[in-house]
Amino acid sequence: MNRQPAVAGTFYPADPLQLQQLINRMLEMAEPDSKPVPKAIIVPHAGLIYSGEIAATAYARLKPASKTIHRVVLMGPSHRVAFYGLAVSNADAFITPLGKVPVEVEAVNKLVRLPFVEYIEQAHRDEHCLEVQLPFLQTVLDDFSIVPIVAGEASSEQISTALEMLWGGPETLIAISSDLSHYHDYLTAKQKDLETSKLIEALQYEALDYDSACGRVPVSGLLALARKKSLQIKTIDLRNSGDTAGDKNRVVGYGAYIIEQ
Repeated sequence: MNRQPAVAGTFYPADPLQLQQLINRMLEMAEPDSKPVPKAIIVPHAGLIYSGEIAATAYARLKPASKTIHRVVLMGPSHRVAFYGLAVSNADAFITPLGKVPVEVEAVNKLVRLPFVEYIEQAHRDEHCLEVQLPFLQTVLDDFSIVPIVAGEASSEQISTALEMLWGGPETLIAISSDLSHYHDYLTAKQKDLETSKLIEALQYEALDYDSACGRVPVSGLLALARKKSLQIKTIDLRNSGDTAGDKNRVVGYGAYIIEQ
């Protein structure tokens, strides 16, 4: 079973050539960085014209590990379906206009042994937060599979447990999909998102709320695990839709964050 794209033609171009050109351009705009390849990233998930440039600043840093990273644990929040715990899929692959991304079924089978993880296809069918990350991954990585996870109502401990189970070594990337504040005016959003970024860098996930980040649940779990492992996280980009393709009256915030190991 293949999971078909739900937001091709809306969140990003459905035409493969146009999509590839857009991704390439955004990656080229991102400043090159010679520092260690991130172990984990937090990236936004809006339409690419709004948040793609911010996401690209994190994905560009994966290029030196294009042949090393073979598994991406990809987690984001549920926008359309309410449920408790974490949702995985029976799909063997996720499809985008750029081709097929295989699912690491063995890792999914391992996850569902946890009492708070179950197969919920409807949580994946129309969800955009994971899908919009795939064209970036398809561009910067050579041969990889994904472990796609949609988070519902879940504790930071549950998220942390799932991520730690699949943490792995340099072959594994953890990618959390989350936007920041929603629908404030430009200056208010800038202030709120700066405060949120300071909390994220301080690993103070207990202080985050849904107005801080729509992906507060998966972000909190990653931060809890980072604190446990004595890892640091840093902000590499912080903008909003008023900086990219939207007006400044009602914006959505976007941040890119990395954890190096």
